[in-house]
Formats: sequence, structure tokens, C-alpha cells
Amino acid sequence: MRYLSTRDPRPSPSTLSFTEALLAGLAEDGGLYVPDRPPALSAATIRDYAGLPYIELAARVVSHFTGETFATDELRRLTAAAYSGFRQALVAPLIQIDERLWLLELFHGPTFAFKDLALQLVGRMFDAVLARRHERVTVVGATSGDTGSAALEACRDREAIDIFMLFPHNRVSELQRRQMTTIDSRNTHAIAIEGTFDDCQDLVKALFADTKLRRVLNLSAVNSINWARIAAQTVYYIAAGVALGAPARSISFSVPTGNFGNVYAGHIARRLGLPIDQLVIGTNRNDILARYFATGRMTLAPVESTLSPSMDIQVASNFERLLFELKGHNGAAVGEAMRLFRQNGSMPEDDQAWRMARRLFSASRVDDTQTMDTIAETYARSGALIDPHTAVAVAAARAEMGTGNRSTPMIALACAHPAKFPDVVERASGIRPALPDALRDLLERPERLVVLPNDLSAVKEFIRARTGRARNS
Repeated sequence: MRYLSTRDPRPSPSTLSFTEALLAGLAEDGGLYVPDRPPALSAATIRDYAGLPYIELAARVVSHFTGETFATDELRRLTAAAYSGFRQALVAPLIQIDERLWLLELFHGPTFAFKDLALQLVGRMFDAVLARRHERVTVVGATSGDTGSAALEACRDREAIDIFMLFPHNRVSELQRRQMTTIDSRNTHAIAIEGTFDDCQDLVKALFADTKLRRVLNLSAVNSINWARIAAQTVYYIAAGVALGAPARSISFSVPTGNFGNVYAGHIARRLGLPIDQLVIGTNRNDILARYFATGRMTLAPVESTLSPSMDIQVASNFERLLFELKGHNGAAVGEAMRLFRQNGSMPEDDQAWRMARRLFSASRVDDTQTMDTIAETYARSGALIDPHTAVAVAAARAEMGTGNRSTPMIALACAHPAKFPDVVERASGIRPALPDALRDLLERPERLVVLPNDLSAVKEFIRARTGRARNS
């Protein structure tokens, strides 16, 4: 298994091993890494996954992407360390809420959000690889809410890693912010940027574009621009699918989507061989993806604050990976499309690519009123409390269920614990979700954060001064 950049214009692109792609995160040309030949699993292999503990399933599925980087026993040790501490023995349990609709609970990890399922494993992969290579890295990332705390938690106290997470100032919930800023570890840094998530993401990409800085600090990334995140996220799609009868029957999924990484992992699970009937994208008012799938036009609009802040995104970075597929693995065409998109705020229209995309995904826009109504209706119907991001997935699922195979179960991804958004959930349902025990004193813990302007020089100066190299020199 080798990895290539989505923007490499050469007829025979250069490729990296999984180890190299893991540590690089973002390609030097600004592209994202994808497998040169995605693996395909037989129906018999997928059938054999049924009933496996999540730890074993994760080791088997992820091994198809890691190649020779990890021996079988080492990968099993990594998955055991990553998931044995989850509060639910099943790791990602399924909950039925009506005849066809299920919730896939992805919030039983240490930070109560779906990002833990990938980052708890990816952090340990970094540790293992860096120890072998006697290297250290500086991890930088942008977060719209949950990635930050999951990444910081996964990388805390690790000798070979300094981690810096950028998040939009005053645009995440208080609990999301405090989960980042109350981690008491010398190698973790939470940076509030005076801007939007898209500004944070642009700053991260600009850091990687600085070749000298990238090499001096050995920059890497753990958010969804890193392929290892995508690989680890395919596991829970396969786990849910085989639990409900795959490969003998097809399954559908509805995914609350901002940066396109989570739903793209579902697409990769489908490419592996999981029989997925529908992949539904749920967006909030920041509906650039819903507009694209409806019209074929991808045009930027101002970022709006909503009740589902982790999805308040206009530039969905992982869409570039799908675009690479839609354009026939033509890196030059992808690079030019992305250049024009950032230059003009609008991607050149490509009718053939759009029609192919519509065969792969459907999308629904869910506004704040629908989000509140869905939280209330779900609680009234089933007694399940859901957070606003999960509500977007449920509402999108209900909107799209009539268009697919009516006998196919639909699984909505429950991406965050409702207690992370207690005010919204209480306003909608009348029930205030109790904080889990691990978060009971969160509001009393001292915070460690810095607020910086949306300025690349200021961010560079802050990071340079606080890496292990700077501290030890």
C-alpha cells in the first residue's frame, strides 16, 4: 500500500509508505494523501468480521491500510490500548430508535465525541513510529470543536510530540473549549484564533506550506487531513454494518458533516466492500455541501454560527479526496480546481463529476429550528437524548429514507454526548443531560489557552517558542 497526493500533476506520481504519510499529514504540494490502490475485501472476509470484538476488528481493518508499518501483534496491542478504556464494552454500540432507524453511538471515549475512535489509535501509531525512528514531531491542527480535545487528549504527555490546536475564538461551546484548555500537560497547547474555523484551517495549511518551518519543526497533523484518521474511522462503519446483517443485506448511513472527513470514511468503507445503499450528508445552515449535491455548484458563503458549531464550516477539506476520484485521479485537474476555488470562492463546474457524486451521496440541509424539533421528537418517541449534531444526522436520515431501499436499515451517527451541549438539549427536550462523571468538575478546572489574531506570523512565533526543540535548546 502506497500513498500519493491528490495534487501531484505528474503522470507517474511519487508515492509514500503509510509511515511517511502518517508523519507528513499534508502533502508538500498542499494536497491530501490517498491510497494508490484502495484495498477491496471479499464478501467472505466481511462476513467473518461479524461478532468480532471492536479491538480485533479495528486491527484487521486498519491493517489493510498500514501495510508493513505494523506487525499484526503490534497493531493488536495498539488497538487494545486505544479502545480498552472506552466506557462501553462494545466501543460503538447501536441503539434502535424506530423500525428502520438506528443510532450509532460514537461518544464513549475519553472526550465524549466520535473523534476519539480515530485519535486514540492515531496517537499511539505516532508514538510507535517515532520511537522506532528516534524522531519527534510538532503536530498542528484546526478544530471546529471536538477534534481539538480528542487530539490533545490522545497526544498529551508524549515525549516525542508537541501539539498545537487552533480553534475559532467564541465559536465553540464552553464544554468543548474547556475540554481543550484544561488539559494539564506541558506538550499540549490550545490556541483560540480570532476568526472562523475556515481561518484556522487556512492557517494550518499555511504552516505546512512554509517548507523551512515544516522541516525544522517536523510538522505533522492529526485532524482529518491525515489519512490515518480516515482509515481508523472506516472501522465503525463496518462494525455497524455487519451487526445489522452485512454483507447479506445493504445498510445506509446518515452523517452530520462539516469537513467531509467522517462521511468520506463511510465512502471508503463502501470501497472496501461494505454494501452501503445510501450515504446521506447532513449539513446545518453552512450548507455548501448540500448546495453542491443539489446544483453541482460549490460556492463559498459566510460562515454562520449555529446550534451545531462543529459543523460551522464552509471549506470541507476532505472533499478534495472525493474530487480526486471524481476527476479520474488527475492531480493536475484537482490542483487547478482547488486553486480557482480559493481564488474565486467558487469551484469550476464539472457536470460529469457532479453526476457521479450524486450517485455516491445524497445531502440534506437542517436548520436550527429543525435541529431543535428533532431533539424533541427523538426524545418523545424513543426516550433518547441526542446532541444537536446527531439531530442533524437524524433529521437528514428521515428526509432521505424514502428515496432508498425501504427495507434497508438507516444508521444515523451519534457523534457527541448530549451533555456537551446541555443548554440546547434542555431547551429542546425539557431534560438537562447530566455531565458524565469524568466531566463533573470541568467548569472548575483552570484553563490554559492563548488568544491570537488571525495572523500567520503570530501563530508561527507562538509555536516556535514552545516546541520541545525550543525548550531544550
